[in-house]
Amino acid sequence: MADTTLRTVLERFTAGGPRGSWPADEYAAQQRDQGQDARVVMDLRTDQFFVVIDGPGH
Repeated sequence: MADTTLRTVLERFTAGGPRGSWPADEYAAQQRDQGQDARVVMDLRTDQFFVVIDGPGH
């Protein structure tokens, strides 16, 4: 069964960042500090990390 949850992508990060660097996780943490329920997901097809929130963006 397909997941039909509406999500908003806040930011995209390439997966090829420097070793030990986690810019998507850091950005998601900043968004959570500001009250957004942000999380990181990976799109294997494009080799990118997306910082997303469930529902429409504000």
